This record gives sequence, C-alpha cells and structure tokens, in this order.
Amino acid sequence: MVDASPDNPIPRPRPVEEIQCDTTKHYNGGDSCYPLDKVTDPAWSLREVFGRPIKGICSLVDQEGPKSETVCIHVPAERKIHVQTNGTYSDVSYDEGFLRCYQPAEGQDFDLFVSEQELSTKTPLKQPPLYASRAIVGHGQERGGTQSILVNPSATESVNLIYLESLPWFMKPYLHTLRAKVHTNGRLVKESKPILETHYRPAVDRHRGSHLELLLSIPPASTLTLTYDFDKAILRYTEYPPDANRGFDAAPAVIRLLNQPSSDASSRKGTYLRTTSLLLPLPTPDFSMPYNVIILTSTVMALGFGSIFNLLVRRFVGADEVEKGRLAVVVAQARERVKGRLQVLIKNVKGKGSKVD
Repeated sequence: MVDASPDNPIPRPRPVEEIQCDTTKHYNGGDSCYPLDKVTDPAWSLREVFGRPIKGICSLVDQEGPKSETVCIHVPAERKIHVQTNGTYSDVSYDEGFLRCYQPAEGQDFDLFVSEQELSTKTPLKQPPLYASRAIVGHGQERGGTQSILVNPSATESVNLIYLESLPWFMKPYLHTLRAKVHTNGRLVKESKPILETHYRPAVDRHRGSHLELLLSIPPASTLTLTYDFDKAILRYTEYPPDANRGFDAAPAVIRLLNQPSSDASSRKGTYLRTTSLLLPLPTPDFSMPYNVIILTSTVMALGFGSIFNLLVRRFVGADEVEKGRLAVVVAQARERVKGRLQVLIKNVKGKGSKVD
C-alpha cells in the first residue's frame, strides 16, 4: 500500500502501524505485514486527484437546463458527498440517483469531497458504448506510425463518431497512408467504408500542428483499426528539453459519440472519450558534441588569430637597434659603478700582498 498527498506527491509505503494487518499469517511481525482488503470505499476529492479544484462553471455549457451541469459523478445515493465552494451551486440526480450532476458557481472554486464509508449498494456498471486505444508503431529514428483501435461492443447498433487528432508540428503524417479496416468476428470486411468524411489541415513548422478530423461509422460487434505513417522532424538543439531522451508528449485523440440512446442520461450532455497520450521519441543528437566543437574551434581560432595578429602588428628590429630605455641606462650605470669599485678593491688587495712579501 502506498500513500501520496499534495504536500508529498511521491508515492511511499505507509508505516506499518497505519496498515490493518492480517494477524493470522505466520509471517506477521513488527517489520512485515499482510494487508487486509478494505471493505470501505476510500475517500478522495477533486483537489487530490487533479491537484486543484474546478475553476467555476464551464463557459461552453448552457446556463440553464439539463445541459448546464459541469461535474457529474456515478455513485450510489447513500454515498456521502461534501461540496466546498465560495458561491452557490445546484445539483440534480439521474438514473435513480446513481448519477449526480453539479453546476458550480461562476468564477468560484468548486471541489467535491467523497468520504470513506462502507456501501451496501454497488453502482451498476453499464456496457460502455465504445472501447478505444491508440499507440505508436514502427521502428527507427526517421519514420513511424500510429494505430488506433476502436471497438463497438453493441451487437445490434452501429456507432457513429467523430475522431479528432491534434498532432504537434514535428509529427508530420502522410494522409495518403491513412487506412481504415473493419473486422467482424475476426474477419476482415473488405467492402466496408467506415470513413464518411475527412477534414485535414497540415502543420506549419514551429507555428501550428496538424489537425485530423474523421467522421466514422462502426458496424455492430466490429473493430475499426485506423493506421497512418508519419515523419519525425529534426529539431534544433535549442528546442530540446533538458531530458531529451525521454521523448515528446503527443496529445490524446478525442472521440465524440453521435448516436446514443435517448434513454441514457449521459446522452443529454454528450459523450466524449479520450485515448491515452503518446510518447514520441525523436532523433536526439549527442549534446556533448557542441561543447567539443566549441572548444576545438576556439583553440584553432585563437592560434590562427594570434599568429596573424602578431605578424600584422608586431615590429621586428635588431637587438643593437633597440633604443635603451631609462631603466636600462640606470642599470648600466649602476653596473659600471660596481665594476669600478671592485677593480679598485682588487688593486688594493694586490698592493698590500706585495709589501708583505
């Protein structure tokens, strides 16, 4: 069991004294514990899940009516929910109380606190209208591809949807490689044409990304596979983040379902799905090479510039042509005085030596 909080977002194991251990295990001790399964649902809040509360009402929803709710949660009616906000809010229940929707106050923070408690009623899980997954395929540093798999679990009704991808500019797709294949019961349906409309806006380097929007139709109990190829652009070395080898994030695809049963409460608000984001590896240069090039270039420039500068500026003259400076004259005079005194001293010493003999 791990614990994380806004003050300490790194998940760390809880202390043993805070965990309910199964004492019937023979290896249970002071430094080991077999956790018991909790029978209560854990507590959580929007601030803990997303790191911040909701900043007021969404500007794209209606101000009144069944489409004015911004926050909806599927919980049993007995589940206690506490609302924290500085303004007034409204709430309404759907689906026999299992779906509760809230309309926050405009310009005010809105947070939901769901307390920990044991529930006797379980939330009924309906069959989802669509399953979606998206991944990067291919290998190499120059090219790649994406594969999106959309599954219609309904055995009687087809699904119409809008599939939207917003790609970064350094991820350049080839629209002519776009392929859509439908499989029913594991068999390829060749005559199926799932793409009804296509809207594509190409990217402009360093200004905007690519925009790909498709109107799709998936037959009942079928799987739609979307694939296309793309090129990986080479960035300038100043455009790489500090951890360049981690890769670059590509936004998830957004899916909007169009034909939902009117009895479904969520159809009043519309259903949007988002796939997982992608981690795109780009060609990464050796960032130690610029420093090596700078050092080598600076050394060569210093040697070359220094030699040429000396040849152009320095004046070469003979040693006997150089005029003696004031310091040189003073040194020569001092040397002559010392030399003269030494000669006088030597003569005096020799004179005294001859008289003694």
